[in-house]
Amino acid sequence: MDEYASLSCPHCAEFNNKVFPAFKAKYIDTGKVAYVLHEFITPPEQVAVAGFMLARCVPPSKYYQVVDDMFRRQARIYETQDLRGPIMAAGKAVGLSEDAVGACLQNQKALDALTARVQANIDTGITSTPTFMFNGVKVKEGEMSFQELEAAYAAALKARPGKKK
Repeated sequence: MDEYASLSCPHCAEFNNKVFPAFKAKYIDTGKVAYVLHEFITPPEQVAVAGFMLARCVPPSKYYQVVDDMFRRQARIYETQDLRGPIMAAGKAVGLSEDAVGACLQNQKALDALTARVQANIDTGITSTPTFMFNGVKVKEGEMSFQELEAAYAAALKARPGKKK
């Protein structure tokens, strides 16, 4: 399963916070589904950029922890108009000092790499977030319920090449 999402997208946060945990527990954690998050930047850009840059500054094993943390903090960021506090808290939660978070967010090479990844995602023809794909086939743009996600997974299993009949 591929998800194209932005850390500044309210629909992406809604999916992450309410639907994804159950799907992850049932399908991803059990090895039935491989999951890849593709980074996208949507307004307000600084929220998505800071969150994804922070997620790339930690060991790969903590990437999704930072992404989840930023999605969970998103509403608060918008309510308070404070990005610094939540980004520092997310960094601290994975063991980074305030100085390390600051250095991470100032890293031009990391920003250039993020920009290149996002452009590559745009070049695939994805135009909105969230967008979901199974086996390279787009199944939906926009929020998905758990039931829709399960149905998309079941359809992908049926359509998969080499499936025994």
